[in-house]
Amino acid sequence: MSQFSAIENKKTLKDFFKVPSNVYPIGRLDYESEGLLILTNDTSLNYRLLHPSFSHEREYWVQVDGSITNQAIQELQHGVDIMVDGKKYRTKKCSASLFLNEPTVPLRNPPIRFRKEIPAPWIQLILAEGKNRQVRKMTASVGFPTLRLIRYRIENINIANLQPGDMISFSKEIIYKKLLHE
Repeated sequence: MSQFSAIENKKTLKDFFKVPSNVYPIGRLDYESEGLLILTNDTSLNYRLLHPSFSHEREYWVQVDGSITNQAIQELQHGVDIMVDGKKYRTKKCSASLFLNEPTVPLRNPPIRFRKEIPAPWIQLILAEGKNRQVRKMTASVGFPTLRLIRYRIENINIANLQPGDMISFSKEIIYKKLLHE
């Protein structure tokens, strides 16, 4: 779980990382998701990355169930209806495209389900908003449920050349420049 406090007998960040007690994750990844997670003790950075008035790009690599169609990609680009807090919500326009070649990603443990007759292509989604489980809800709404979800990038910080569990540190100056363009 992308939190430090214990929950439902699942492993959390404290099982993998030793950080000061005032460090916490900015945003979250659900239990089934992977990828970039920013840890900080900077409450201002947290506010500026999570508050909807400060939109910023988040890039996701998404493996979907079935041969996703061009129409489904176009629907994702233009915005789709999902449920957020029990109410219908129309997602903002985003960038959506099909990977021509499967991206190189670390093996997943446990692996996703495999069905020989059903393709599982990868798409790239770049969003400027972040509702709870938004990517999963978006792909399901166009008929291609998410099998694997990796947050690859937030603004100018990405996980290229990193393996699961790797951690790198940035100075406040660098992180503000990469994330907030200051």
